[in-house]
Amino acid sequence: MATITLKGQHINTSGTLPKIGTQAPDFKLTAVDLSTKTSSDFSGHNLVLNIFPSVDTGTCAQSVRTFNKKASELSNTKVLCISKDLPFAMARFCGAEGLDNVISLSDYKSGNFGKTYGLDFIDGPLETLLSRCIVVIDKNGTIIHTEQVKETVDEPNYQAALEVLS
Repeated sequence: MATITLKGQHINTSGTLPKIGTQAPDFKLTAVDLSTKTSSDFSGHNLVLNIFPSVDTGTCAQSVRTFNKKASELSNTKVLCISKDLPFAMARFCGAEGLDNVISLSDYKSGNFGKTYGLDFIDGPLETLLSRCIVVIDKNGTIIHTEQVKETVDEPNYQAALEVLS
């Protein structure tokens, strides 16, 4: 379990992020067209998992915008924006913002992604949502960077996440 904060209030997650150097756990998520996407759909690509509570908050929305801008500069890399938002909300947001360099995926059906990666909130006002994290996975499926943002309203360290792909 990890303890982080939301505006200074302590909240806990179900576990800890997978360790750098280990194989990334498989996942099964829902795309904005309601199709199922699995980790094997992205085989052979570097992945930046931009994980957050809800695209309908300012910090989460900014992380999607920032990674959308950076994604166009990345070679052989897919940026997956993952939350428990309904796929319709994710599609609405990205459509309204003109964001097409990121892939929005939802863990709303089973919540297994959050549990497997150890990052879903188990208490506090955001209970059951996903904590703000970045996980970078290389083309071989190995985790090469992780960050769980300590204060939920803060943005992740974009630079650190992207530098490991250089």
